[in-house]
Amino acid sequence: MKVLIINGPNLNLLGTREPEIYGTISMEDCLENLKSEFSSHQIQYYQSNIEGELINRLQKNDFDALIINPGAFTHYSYAIADCLKNIQKPKVEVHISNIYKREEFRQKSVTAANTDAVLSGFGMDGYRLAVLSLK
Repeated sequence: MKVLIINGPNLNLLGTREPEIYGTISMEDCLENLKSEFSSHQIQYYQSNIEGELINRLQKNDFDALIINPGAFTHYSYAIADCLKNIQKPKVEVHISNIYKREEFRQKSVTAANTDAVLSGFGMDGYRLAVLSLK
């Protein structure tokens, strides 16, 4: 199975960004662990701080399943939500922190309705749990 993991804005700073919220594990280390544990899967990764670049990557449609952490775009990107609506493959939205315990504006996801599941608050292990959930 070809799994695409997409991360949105500021998630390139994982491991150093607000470690009290996002932890100290870098995305590179997380990916290394995922590729080791799920060696039967082909795990691809893409991150961008630019909304249109994320949409362009999603529209390539060269994957079997999607794990997406839209970052701040979660809360207001109807463009990404529309893009996700058109992807007819398994899709899991991941949030490292529990968005429902954060600021009010972070508690709404406009993208979640166009995914099959949402994992929130499991730290970096959310990516692992998302891969486990894919069929």
